[in-house]
This record gives sequence, C-alpha cells and structure tokens, in this order.
Amino acid sequence: MNHLTIQEIEIVSQIRSQTDKKNLDNISRTDAYFSFFKQNPDIIWSFLASMVSRNGGWNMCDLEGTIFQQILEPQTRKQLFLTFERANWLIFHDVYPQLLLYQYSTKIQRPMFHLLPYFNVSMFIQSEWYKYWRESNRERLTTALIINEQNVIHAPVILHPAYKKKVFHSLLFNFQDWLHFSSVLFPTCGGEVYGASVNGFRSLSKRINLGKRLVRILTHPRLFPYFLEFAEKTPHTGSRNDYEQYFKTRTNRKTPLLRATFPIMEHHQHKYEDWSKHRFINPFWMHMSVKHRHPIHLTDWYYEKSNQLELMLTMQRALNLKRM
Repeated sequence: MNHLTIQEIEIVSQIRSQTDKKNLDNISRTDAYFSFFKQNPDIIWSFLASMVSRNGGWNMCDLEGTIFQQILEPQTRKQLFLTFERANWLIFHDVYPQLLLYQYSTKIQRPMFHLLPYFNVSMFIQSEWYKYWRESNRERLTTALIINEQNVIHAPVILHPAYKKKVFHSLLFNFQDWLHFSSVLFPTCGGEVYGASVNGFRSLSKRINLGKRLVRILTHPRLFPYFLEFAEKTPHTGSRNDYEQYFKTRTNRKTPLLRATFPIMEHHQHKYEDWSKHRFINPFWMHMSVKHRHPIHLTDWYYEKSNQLELMLTMQRALNLKRM
C-alpha cells in the first residue's frame, strides 16, 4: 500500500472493516446484499445474492428441523452446515468489497477500481467492473459476477478434499434431489413459490447456468415486484416459516431460527489464488441467453416435496421400529 494516498488507504481499511462486520453469519450477509441493492438498484446481482443467500439459510436450518434431525446423523448435519456456511462466507468475503468500491466510485463519480487488487479479487472481475463503468451493460455485469463467484467457491469448497469426500461424493448428496438442497426458491407474499434447480451441483458450468436462469426468473417483469415485496416485508430468520407463513395450506414441517440454532463461525481465508489466471474461461459462460427446461412455478412441486419428506420420515420410523 506504499504508493496509495492516505485517503485511498483509509478507503481500503474502511471497506475491509465493513466487510468483516457484515460477514458474521448468513443473516447479516443476506441483509447486507439486500440493503446494498436498495441503494444501488442497477446492481441486480446483489438482489439475486440476497435471495440465494436466504435459500442458504433455509437449507442450514432444515438440518436441525424436525425431519432431517431424524433422518441424518449429527456428524453429517454438521458437515453439511459447514459446507453451506463456508461457501456463503467465501462469496461475501470476495464480492462485498467490490460492491462497496463501486458504490464509493458512484459517489465521487470516478472509478476507484485500481483499489480492487488490495481485496484479492480476480483479474477477470476487475476488468469487468471497468467495462461496466464504461458501457453500463447490466446484464453482462450480472453474468460476470455469477461466473466469478462460482469460480471463487469451486476450488476451496466443491473440490476441497474434506468437503468432496464427506459431502459432494457422499450417498446423501446423491439423494440431494430428495432433499432439494439444489433448488433455489423465490417466494411471494401471495404464497406462491418460483425457482429453478440444478442437477450436478459439482459442475461449475451447471452452477453458472443455474445462476443465469435464476436472474431471468428474478427479473421477470411480471414477477419482480412480487419478489421485491417479499424481500421488503419478510425479515430473514433462516426458518422456512419465513415464506410458509404465506401459504394457503400449512405444512407440518418446522424449521428453527438460524441465530437460535448455530454459533457464529470463525473463518480464515487460506492462501489466495486468482482462479482466472489458471482456469479456462468458457466462452459459453458469458452467453446471456438461457432456456428454462422445467416450469419455474414451483408451488405444487414444493407441497409434493414436503409430502415426500414426511413419507420418507414415516418409512424411516417404521424401519427403526422393526429393528427394535
């Protein structure tokens, strides 16, 4: 930082401090993304991140809810929680300084992206921020941020030996469609649920494709106001009651509140590597056009999935009774 001005050193220091403060847990991250979006509505990725982060919190709390507590071993639940939490933390650690630096640039009306290297962000996303400043192509920036963040978690989470063996190659993860960890839901205050899912979560390209499909759903001209209303009116607690409270038919499932369930985790960024220096950037990643192969309206699917889980639990109990 020797060649920075005193003012620039102060900006870097403030952004680091703000990021650490907001990167406390899933609730604080979700709220920070949404607050940022309300102040900077051109950065649609931030709204997407807040909605996806809500899903991360619901998945975490599911692990200690009535059903999964009885289906999964405590060690498995802990490992899954750590996987969600690590990915959630890493993405925020990487992207929130970018967002704050952009916000500062808009205030002083000149780009301050020369400070991005001080936050260890990829060369790929650095060049995309300059491009956005010049061309204001929102769709391109949103896609670039999706690509960047999925690459950021690919080596430290998806390919990490501990997570790979215990989570992504476990029998449980291969049943993930049952557990709908791979589905991202966008609820409304009218009790409807929209969204999309990914088969093959381990695939980087498939996760990027999912991100692009989710943006398409989120920004749908007819649906966007409903998703925004939900985010405005519904505090994120981590419990599925956040959106099941709006359902016309009650589900039996109970999931706890995140902050009453999980402790604050201490994270450390291990050795930083710029993914874009050694990973091939697939030209298809930047293609904006994506197709929905399945319906995006998932209300009926959701009820069916809840019933399947109840059935799975009943079968598990019956098997346990037989063994006794």
